[in-house]
Amino acid sequence: MSDTYTGIEDDAMAGEVPLGRLPRVLQVLPALGAGGVERTAVDVAAGLVAAGVDAFVTSEGGRLVHDVERAGASHIVLPLATKNPFRMRRNVRRLREVICKHGIELVHARSRAPAWSALAAARAEGLPFVTTYAGTYNENFPGKRRYNAIMAAGDAVIANSHFIEQHVRERYPDAAGRLVTIPRGIDLHVFDPHNVSQERVIAVAKAWRLPDGPPVILMPGRLTRWKGQGFLVDALARMSRRDFVCFIVGDEQGRNKYRTELEEKISTAGLGGIVRIVGHCRDMAAAYMLADVVVAPSLEPEAFGRIPVEAQAMGRPVVATDHGGFRETLIPGETGLLVPPGDVAALAAAIEDALRLDASARESLAPYARAHVAATWTVERMVASTLDVYRRLMAGR
Repeated sequence: MSDTYTGIEDDAMAGEVPLGRLPRVLQVLPALGAGGVERTAVDVAAGLVAAGVDAFVTSEGGRLVHDVERAGASHIVLPLATKNPFRMRRNVRRLREVICKHGIELVHARSRAPAWSALAAARAEGLPFVTTYAGTYNENFPGKRRYNAIMAAGDAVIANSHFIEQHVRERYPDAAGRLVTIPRGIDLHVFDPHNVSQERVIAVAKAWRLPDGPPVILMPGRLTRWKGQGFLVDALARMSRRDFVCFIVGDEQGRNKYRTELEEKISTAGLGGIVRIVGHCRDMAAAYMLADVVVAPSLEPEAFGRIPVEAQAMGRPVVATDHGGFRETLIPGETGLLVPPGDVAALAAAIEDALRLDASARESLAPYARAHVAATWTVERMVASTLDVYRRLMAGR
């Protein structure tokens, strides 16, 4: 998809808005877990540092704090995961103190609850405010759309896919002139089969106790119902073959009850020992090298969905559900297969089709899939486009 950027980004590319200098940016989010929102914050912080600008990230902490600091950026611990209105109000004062202490010139919020505090702090200090609209955000009770509206309130509103761009335009038409579409990107150096040593692959195989011989089905994604782990188990139970092993990879994030439910479903389906829940994996590039097919069976539309992109970069065939961001990143019938959400029979059939690919077909797919990703979904392109948004807001002050 070549038409990637819209809104104020297109105006700037046309020369209507001059580029300013890069500001000192504070990125605000609840925590630094292992998700796509968090990974993007790390990548942008690293890009700012590489451009010679001090970068700051504030959250309650998490796995990726080390990555922020390793990139040369600063992490500031604040209680930003709270949704308590009184604590959110106190966070306004805390954020203003951070802004003043570190000479922050632009605030970028990546999640709803802390965004409310961040907007108030930015406005009080007279700073530009940027949001990244990175989800469809449910509206299942009164007032929820107003709560979600904070993510469309930025001086620039970044949509991380064309799917999200359209979602924002439909729900918040007044944000259209401030909307910029910048797809999420991945590091093609990290996700490169040639850069993954055999020792790393063996280490993951040993940790997962991978048996010799059977093909591997891989489903990465945090353990939450809408990601579709249960849907996948139902599909695997429908398959005519049992000569495979499936690894469900992802952090349960305290969802012990859901994990127990999944384990019971696996056992009831007669898939014990065949389908395994292995938790978080720090070396996903090596994990992809073990896979014969990667499955992304989300039941709800992904705003972007980095799993199919990473898998294609690693030359692996992908089976994903036909909605949301997945429609933008897969080429159906060429780099992967799309199936209707919740259609157990279709998912089972698609996985079996992918497992039947011979060595020649896989070898042909790999470079094509990687080139497809390299054309659009790189971290360098994402970071450069984000920094341009920062520059233009500074120029327009």
